[in-house]
Amino acid sequence: MVSRHELTDAAWARIEPLLPATGRRGGRWRDHRQVINAILWQAETGVPWRDLPERYGPWKTAHERLRKWTADGTWDRILTEVIVKNDAVGAVEWTFSIDSSSVRAHQHAAGARKKGAAAARSRTSPSPARPSGAPAVD
Repeated sequence: MVSRHELTDAAWARIEPLLPATGRRGGRWRDHRQVINAILWQAETGVPWRDLPERYGPWKTAHERLRKWTADGTWDRILTEVIVKNDAVGAVEWTFSIDSSSVRAHQHAAGARKKGAAAARSRTSPSPARPSGAPAVD
């Protein structure tokens, strides 16, 4: 049985031929399927890389493999094979999530007056001229 966020056997059969050969650089790479499952799990859950479950192996392996495969175009080939072909036959359901939350900036980021020397100078400078009949501001 396949766990959540992991490749099914059918998906693995389509992706496996697109991956680079194992055993480069004098050593054998960790199993590609295990690493892809680690990458998918991290992408779906959004946790930091260091929090990958142990069943996926070292987090650095998954992160480094993702970085290398992104640079050499492997991920582009996988997306072309899986998403584009599945979308063409209507097997992909596109879901969009739009967040309307509000984030407030710190007062200093919003251009608020600063306390300290600038505020002290403004207290000692003469007040600007105001139109007649306007109330005084304290």
